Amino acid sequence: MTADVWKDACALAEPRIVRDDLNDPNRFRGASMTEAQKSGIIIAVCTSSRKGIAKRDVGEALLVTGFGIDGDAHAGKWHRQVSLISWQKILAFKARGAQVEHGCFGENLIVDGIDLARLPIGTRFSCNEVLLELTQIGKECHSHCQIFQAMGECIMPTQGVFTRVLRGGRLRTGDTLVVLPVQD
Repeated sequence: MTADVWKDACALAEPRIVRDDLNDPNRFRGASMTEAQKSGIIIAVCTSSRKGIAKRDVGEALLVTGFGIDGDAHAGKWHRQVSLISWQKILAFKARGAQVEHGCFGENLIVDGIDLARLPIGTRFSCNEVLLELTQIGKECHSHCQIFQAMGECIMPTQGVFTRVLRGGRLRTGDTLVVLPVQD
């Protein structure tokens, strides 16, 4: 797959504004994993109208309790209502040559500063009035996606996480996502 075809497959409809400090993968260097995981910044909010295609960065979304993101193809009454991936994992993948844009992994939220795949099932996240609960880490890749075809691997099956919406509300790029202690 050529770089041009890949860019076309993952092209964003509108340009994004990114704070320079959010692009620094070393911004938590020197902090313990616990300190770095207390909160993170939402880098992108992505949706798609149908399954099997790259999502598009829409900047903000309404999350519906027990359902997921309003208008997103993956929303529904199941355990994988909202998907998240760590910005640091995307940057590391890009450093290995991947030419990916926001939404290419099928993720809904890209979060800077939290190693999402290291958190236990049941972890809760809050942002504004929204409350999410971690239900699954990784997923089986049934048919290798375009990313796998181009790179020989894809990070979503190991680094992507899934949540259900316990309390709905609106999320936007730049909002802070807070990791809450696991409830016993």
